[in-house]
Amino acid sequence: MSALNLARLILLAAIWGASFLFMRIGVPVFGPGKLILLRVGLAAVFLLALALYWHKPAHWRANGRHYAFMGVFNSGLPFLLYAFAAQTLNASLLAIINAAAPIFGALVARIWLGTPLSRGAAIGLSLGFAGVALIVGSEASTRSEGAALAAGAALLAPLCYALATSYAKKHASHIPSFDQAHGSMWASSLCVLPLALLIPARSVPQAGDWLAVTALALICTGWAYLIYFRLVSEIGPARTLTVTFLIPVFGVLWGALFLGEHISLTMLAGGVIVLAGTALANGWRSKA
Repeated sequence: MSALNLARLILLAAIWGASFLFMRIGVPVFGPGKLILLRVGLAAVFLLALALYWHKPAHWRANGRHYAFMGVFNSGLPFLLYAFAAQTLNASLLAIINAAAPIFGALVARIWLGTPLSRGAAIGLSLGFAGVALIVGSEASTRSEGAALAAGAALLAPLCYALATSYAKKHASHIPSFDQAHGSMWASSLCVLPLALLIPARSVPQAGDWLAVTALALICTGWAYLIYFRLVSEIGPARTLTVTFLIPVFGVLWGALFLGEHISLTMLAGGVIVLAGTALANGWRSKA
C-alpha cells in the first residue's frame, strides 16, 4: 500500500469514527428521524451534483430495486438504529459495537452465499461475539434505563450492513460502486422520510447543531463514500476493510476529546477481543 493510500485509509477511519460524535450532538435536537433524513438527504444531493458533473446516469429503471434494498439496509435502517441508540449510549461505545460489522458479514455470507468458514474463522466469530457480549452486557447494565434496548438496536445496525454486503455481492455486483452509493442514498431518503415527518424535532437547532448535521451528511457520508470507493479501486476491498480496525480508535478518541466520555477498562478489553475476532473471522493473519 502506498503512503498516499495509507493516509486515505486513516482519513476514512477518522471521518467514520467522527460520525458517532456528530450523531451524539445532533440527535438530542433533531431526533433520530429528522437527523438521519438530513444525513442521507444532503448526501444524496451532494452525490447528485457529482453525478451531473461527471455525467454518470443512475439507470433507475434497471437498478431501482437494488438501490431500494441497499438504501434500506446499507444506510437508512442502520443509521436510524445508531441514531436511536445514540440517545442513550455514548459515541465510544457505538464505535466499538460497529467493529462487529465484518463478523456479522462473515456469518451472513456463510448462511446466504454459502461462503465456507475455516476453523480459524469460526473461532474468530465466537471470539468476536464474546467481545460484543462483554461490552454490551457490562456497559448497558451500568447506564440509564433503556440502555439495554439501545445496545440491542446498535447491534442490529452492523447486521444490516452485513445483509447489504451479501446482497450487493450476490445481486448487484454489476452496478458501479458510485451508482450504488448515489442511488441508495435517494432510496434511503424515501425510507426515512415518513418517520421524519411523523416525529417532530426536539428543540430549535442552533448553529452548532446545523454544523454537526452538515458534517455528518457531507463529510461522514458523501465525501467518505468517495474515499472508500477510491480505496476499493486502488487497493482492493479486502485491504479497504481494514478500516474497520481503525474506526473504534477514532470513535473513542473523538468521544473522549470533544464530549468528555469516560472509557472503561471493559470497553477497551472488549474492543480488543472484537478486533481480534474480526481479524480471525475475515482471514487476516500477521506475517512473520
